[in-house]
Amino acid sequence: MKNARIPSKDVAAECGVSRAAIHQRIQRMIDLDVITGSGYHVNPKVLGYSTCTYVGVRLEKGSMYRQAVESLEQIPEVVECHFTTGPYTMLIKLFARDNQHLMELLNDKIQHIEGVMSTETLISLEQSINREVPIHYGDWLK
Repeated sequence: MKNARIPSKDVAAECGVSRAAIHQRIQRMIDLDVITGSGYHVNPKVLGYSTCTYVGVRLEKGSMYRQAVESLEQIPEVVECHFTTGPYTMLIKLFARDNQHLMELLNDKIQHIEGVMSTETLISLEQSINREVPIHYGDWLK
């Protein structure tokens, strides 16, 4: 999980099993949707997006969620969207270049989406933990 580009032979050596066994296990996890993809992680700050923000969005009706998601998909700075319980209908994560850009995203785009009643903005000051759920081979293979 830490490095999807590591050769299977190196994983096999570390685990004390054959390269074929590693390949089979990885393929099985892909087939079972335990592993849903691999790729490169982009550092938003290097690209000029210094502000990570979570926005709680209240919709007029929860049934407007899918329509709102379609509108949010048109905003490239929005990187996550969750349909939630609690005080918000949805929680989104976005990256902005600075506070001015954030204000434009909120006032000119997100708050203009049909059904959006209100938003609450939480700016992330620092990301302290960033990891995947741990995989224990026997836990999901039943």
